[in-house]
Amino acid sequence: MQRWRGLEDIPQDWGRGVVTIGSYDGVHRGHQLIIGRAVERARELGVPSVVVTFDPHPSEVVRPGSHPPLLAPHHRRAELMAELGVDAVLILPFTSEFSQLSAAEFVVKVLVDKLHAKLVVEGPNFRFGHKAAGNVEVLAELGRMYDYEVEVIDLRVRGEAGGGEPFSSTLTRRLVTEGDVEGAAEILGRPHRVEGVVVRGAQRGRELGFPTANVETLPHTAIPADGVYAGWLTVPTPSTPLDQGGTPCGERMPAAISVGTNPQFDGTERTVEAYAIDRVGLDLYGLHVAVDFLAYVRGMAKFDSIEDLLEAIGNDVKRSTELIEAYDAGR
Repeated sequence: MQRWRGLEDIPQDWGRGVVTIGSYDGVHRGHQLIIGRAVERARELGVPSVVVTFDPHPSEVVRPGSHPPLLAPHHRRAELMAELGVDAVLILPFTSEFSQLSAAEFVVKVLVDKLHAKLVVEGPNFRFGHKAAGNVEVLAELGRMYDYEVEVIDLRVRGEAGGGEPFSSTLTRRLVTEGDVEGAAEILGRPHRVEGVVVRGAQRGRELGFPTANVETLPHTAIPADGVYAGWLTVPTPSTPLDQGGTPCGERMPAAISVGTNPQFDGTERTVEAYAIDRVGLDLYGLHVAVDFLAYVRGMAKFDSIEDLLEAIGNDVKRSTELIEAYDAGR
């Protein structure tokens, strides 16, 4: 899959193709429907498929300080899009100047002059152009002028987690923030993931016999509510190095994950720490790792003694193991 950053990266001889545009944060099941349809139609038409997305998130430019928590960094989104069969991803730097483009100017500058769109596939709520003045009707009207077609895909939630709401990154972020990682996974189509570099912490887990990887998460990451979770810790290995974007693609280990300020020791800094169950001697400092959240185990608590804390951790590990094994058995 080709990855372009900015319009100038698009090959000059790029021909016509099928295009879809959006932030696509999380590449959730709704996004997968749109992107999958774009890929399908591109193959039918014998042309490449292109996803256009933005960096930073448009809201950060339009309303500074309002950057939403991100469900996936750009390299992870590109990886997920590649799995869907996308031929190219274009990341457009979203600047103040770019935000001033009218809907028609955006279409001409991006879709017509550079990507030579033959077909554009979008969800029903797609908005674009200055002050989000453009919608799918405007997109289709401009298409009749500039010789491309538009196809709109419906995005209704079929499961119970969304309560009948459309698939959306906003809904997914809310579920993650509430600690409902299972509900978020129903929309994402996979467990929610956070990434970052393992840094040195207070090393209390090691002292207690449960050494954890203290993950310094990427900026604006959507982090689940404080508590203990079952999931996985993925680390790069010498035989499976990091991919082009930095996503760990090596060994995935069952893990008990703690999110919070460590109230047992009166901590103040919120951290994400993952204990690789029954793995000893791991040296992960400085490595870029991924933590996948499968299920909520319990809320964060302060115990009366270290003995009570150790008993709770033991129960957390046992419960996490059970949840992971049940998940693996059901796949």
